[in-house]
Amino acid sequence: MKASSFILRLSLLAFAAALSGCGMQNTRAHDDAEWAATAPIEPVATPASNGSIYQADQNMELFNDAKAHRVGDILTVNLVESTQASKKSATATSKSDKTSIDAPTVLGHTLKVGGVAANIGTDGDRSFDGSGSSSQSNQLSGQLTVTVAQRLGNGNLLVRGQKWLTINQGQELVRISGIVRAQDIAQDNSVLSTRVADARITYAGKGALADANTQGWLSRFFSSKWMPF
Repeated sequence: MKASSFILRLSLLAFAAALSGCGMQNTRAHDDAEWAATAPIEPVATPASNGSIYQADQNMELFNDAKAHRVGDILTVNLVESTQASKKSATATSKSDKTSIDAPTVLGHTLKVGGVAANIGTDGDRSFDGSGSSSQSNQLSGQLTVTVAQRLGNGNLLVRGQKWLTINQGQELVRISGIVRAQDIAQDNSVLSTRVADARITYAGKGALADANTQGWLSRFFSSKWMPF
């Protein structure tokens, strides 16, 4: 009994270690090299000092401000996204047709069928009434510090960055990428997200809380377009 109990405990420990290993692998899977911080460009090697105060390899900029303008520089993006859209439509149509033809007269007598005048008449009504409405809104606020990934030929900056927050059993991810004009960068080295061109903002979560707030695969099937009823 003792040997079997020891084997059972050993198996449980191995199983727990495997689960923790999977968890670490999943965490590492979040690290996307494409979204990693961009390192600054290393200066080209220059000859030894010639005795002057300014040296090209020291990258001293005495008359420039601290706003991001080089690859690898840091820039803070203020998220102030707020959008709202709504749409309504209504259509109503109706049509009524009525036609009447009196029975013909033959030799001064009205043509009758079964003792009833053979009058012809048609009457039809058609109508359609439809309406629909749709509305959607979202709001995102906060700050995210990114790095300059590329300086374009016209002076604009391609910025990119992400932030991972791990709280208890949940993880929150915020990502943003886009193009920023140097003129839109404020004196505190920040820029509004509404000033980011071709902005791609992602806010997502995963973990126990996100799983609890997600429909199961069977429920999603019954709510999908493949459900015929």
